[in-house]
Amino acid sequence: MTTLILTVVGSDRPGLVAAVADVVDAHGGNWENSRLADLAGTFAGVIEVSVAAERAGELRHALGELDGMLTVTVHDGAAPTAAGGERRISIQVLGNDRPGIVREVSGVLSAHALSIESMTSQTRDAAMTGGRLFEATVEATVPADADADALRADLERLASEIQVDIALD
Repeated sequence: MTTLILTVVGSDRPGLVAAVADVVDAHGGNWENSRLADLAGTFAGVIEVSVAAERAGELRHALGELDGMLTVTVHDGAAPTAAGGERRISIQVLGNDRPGIVREVSGVLSAHALSIESMTSQTRDAAMTGGRLFEATVEATVPADADADALRADLERLASEIQVDIALD
């Protein structure tokens, strides 16, 4: 089996997921994992599909025919890597919205060689203050040789600097 990663983008409307699923199924593919969302009226997502190697080319071609409804880009999936003592952590960020929060948090994680496995974020109205709140959840892989105390200290320093709450689980 071959793993393909599909990125899909298009104006949101009913039937987009069904259109992609129909093409995947018609070519013997299996929809494995996905992250799909409507963001400001645009439907966007990432989908992991497995398909028999000899059918991957025809699936790629058929997905291209969705152009006009969706723009689908097909990438070859990478082979999974061995864990080697890595562990997973969850980080929650909450604070007044301002530019640069994601850049700052991801910079600290990168400096400690953490790999972001998933990240969700949103802004929402802050009921009491009338402003906007930024909220994010990051799931990351920590290398076995990472200094957990230094990571925690850097995240605490950052939280103080940019005035957000950062919780590390």
